[in-house]
Amino acid sequence: MSADLSKRLVPDELWELDAPLLPSFAVRPQGGGTASCDERAVFTAVVYVLTSGCAWRHLPPTFGTSSATAHRRFTVWTEVGLWRRLHRAVLDELGVRGEVDWRVRTCTTVSPSGRKARKARKARKCEPFRSYRIVRRR
Repeated sequence: MSADLSKRLVPDELWELDAPLLPSFAVRPQGGGTASCDERAVFTAVVYVLTSGCAWRHLPPTFGTSSATAHRRFTVWTEVGLWRRLHRAVLDELGVRGEVDWRVRTCTTVSPSGRKARKARKARKCEPFRSYRIVRRR
């Protein structure tokens, strides 16, 4: 895989936030288990699949990891909540830099139709939740 694509998909700043959040995979003493591999290459391959819409089985071999390994790690990372924690870490970093406007508030509700739905809408009030807007600096 070209270094340009790798750096574009997973810049160093993102990798610095992500690397400490990744669960460790150890080889079992009796043998077997998870083989060691370049975690950044696997993470980059997963980001490629998620952002490009490429099927796992069509992952280009230039990423240096098999599609099975990338999918397996994606599954484990999803189960341990990596994506939620990474999202929070990115927002925290952007907040520290002053690039997130936390003042934006929105209110959304799901509005199904029908008599029971109308009663439910009357009974509950729309409570705003905390939302944000990324501020672009030029």
